[in-house]
Parts: sequence; C-alpha cells; structure tokens
Amino acid sequence: MTDVARARILLAEDDGAMRTYLERALHNAGFAVDSVDRGTSALPLLEAAHYDLLLSDIVMPEMDGIELAQKCNEISPETKVMFITGFAAVTLKASREQPQAKVLSKPFHLKDLVMEVERVLGDRLSASL
Repeated sequence: MTDVARARILLAEDDGAMRTYLERALHNAGFAVDSVDRGTSALPLLEAAHYDLLLSDIVMPEMDGIELAQKCNEISPETKVMFITGFAAVTLKASREQPQAKVLSKPFHLKDLVMEVERVLGDRLSASL
C-alpha cells in the first residue's frame, strides 16, 4: 500500500507564481510533485509515469483542465483528479463534466489544499484495500 504522503502528484497550473507556491506547499507536506504550465505538457508525463493525483487549474491555454482530466481518465483511469479555479462559473462546468473530481476555489489556504489532497488520496487508498 502506498502512503498518502509518498503519493505522486502532477500539478498543471499556468500561473508561474501560483504553480511554484502550490508545488512548494505540496512538497513540504511530503508529496512527490511534478509540475507543468499547461495541459498539453501534462499529457506526456501521464503517459510516461504513474500519478496518484492530477491537480489541475481549469482555465489554461491550449487545453483546459476539464479536457486534461478527460484525457487523464483515458490514459490513467486510476489517477484521481482535483481542480483548482478562481471562476465560479467554471466550477459549475467542472462539476457537471467531471462529477467525481473535487473542485477547490481560489483563494484558498495551503492547509486546506493539503487537507483536501490528503482526503482525496486517502479515499483512493481506502478503496484499494
């Protein structure tokens, strides 16, 4: 069984400062994190390695987070998906198109992000027992 703190996360966030901030917080919480600045950059990583969680902004250039999540579901169906967004209308669309995915609205505290990631990964680990 994989320990939640050893879980691998793929972070897709187009805002450089936010990406660095989130990556650092998740790394400090004990997660292994790879990060990219767009959905199209995430696809090759999803194909090449196993990730326990895809943490994706919804609004990104080239490929939005919802489309990325759909591709992730095809490539790696066991990977959990969690969205982050600053747009309420986008949250509703994500909830409709990816009902199993958690949506965390910006702004949020890093402790809340880490807690939600641990909860999502904990649910995944419980299901695999």
